[in-house]
This record gives sequence, structure tokens and C-alpha cells, in this order.
Amino acid sequence: MNNPIIFLAEMIGTVAFASSGAMLGIRKNLDLFGVIVLGFCVAVGGGILRDIILGLTPPGAFQDSRYALVAIGTSALLFAAVYAKQEILNSQYLIIYERIMNYCDAVGLGIFTVLGVYKAYDIGYRGKFFLIFLGMLTGIGGGMIRDVLANTMPFVLHKHVYAVAALAGAVVCVLLLERYLYPAMIFGAAVVMIIRLLATKYCWDLPKPQHEKRRDGK
Repeated sequence: MNNPIIFLAEMIGTVAFASSGAMLGIRKNLDLFGVIVLGFCVAVGGGILRDIILGLTPPGAFQDSRYALVAIGTSALLFAAVYAKQEILNSQYLIIYERIMNYCDAVGLGIFTVLGVYKAYDIGYRGKFFLIFLGMLTGIGGGMIRDVLANTMPFVLHKHVYAVAALAGAVVCVLLLERYLYPAMIFGAAVVMIIRLLATKYCWDLPKPQHEKRRDGK
């Protein structure tokens, strides 16, 4: 049986990421099925990638239907709420939309990053590099799937230090994990969320080469 604290964290992360995926699907004008698929994929995608790398097959999302049902239910409820009040999609509400999506994404990213570390640690892996890598992948995997399905350039590749936030949180979690299990997870998730939200607010990006425009304007 799952540790109740870990299970609660998984459910919170599932709801947060499903909300993020569903809201992007709604903004991309997907239908009900499309919104549900996007919410489901972003909620369980990182965990599926994690479990495959760990050799845990079939992945936990397919062994325990509660995760899928929560993701599907969350996505459907959000779709129903917006469908019933479609003026929410008007420009005056876009700021609220962006804020909610950023919070949901930050919460999901933080929780699933540390859960990725915990899962590998719990079954006996101790290599710090592997734990950090797996934590980061678990955190960003769902968001990458979401962005690809929505035909959007994944944040992890170009915007708002998305992967760096997950990486930093995973490092903090791993460094504290052996002595302080739950505090390590709390601090690690908090680091991810804070960096993610600050990066969004202040438009923090990693350095990029600046392409000069040609004289003909192309």
C-alpha cells in the first residue's frame, strides 16, 4: 500500500498537472476528448517515463486507475466549467488564465520532481547523478508531452528556465534525502516552485545567441 503522504503528494501533483494540460488544451480550442487527453498525458507522462527507466512495467499509472481517473476527472471538470461560461476565454480573462496555469504548472513540476527522486531512492538507487536526472525527467516529462501534443515549443527547450528549476529542486532534494526524507522533498519541491514562478514573473531565460536580422527584413 502506498505511503499516505506520498500518495497525497501524487494526487496533488496529478490534479495540478492535469489542470495545466487541460487549460492549455482549452486555449488551443481542442474538443472535450482532446482536452482530456492533454490533461491525462501531462499528469501521468513524467511518471510513465520514470517507471520505464526504472524497469517498473507496466508503469504505475496503468496499474492504479486512481491516477488516470483523477486526471480525466479534473480535465473534464475544467472543460465543463469553461464550456458553461465561455466568456472566460475572452481577452480580459487571459491574465487570470495565465496566472492559474503557471501556478498549476509550478506545483506539478515541483511535486513530480521530488517524487521522481523518491521513487528511485525508495527502491534502492543511491547514485546522486541518477537520482537528480530521474527527478528532473519526472518533473519535465509531462510538460514536454503537453507542449508537443499542443504543437507548442516545449518550455524546457527555450523558456523560463523550466528544466533548470526542476534540476535545482532535484539537487536540493538529493543532497538532503539521506538524513531528512520528507523535509528534503518539501524543500526540493519549494525550490522548484519558487524558481519557476519567479522565472515566469521576471521572464528569466538562459542565454541565447542573438540572430541579426537581414537587411531585406527576412
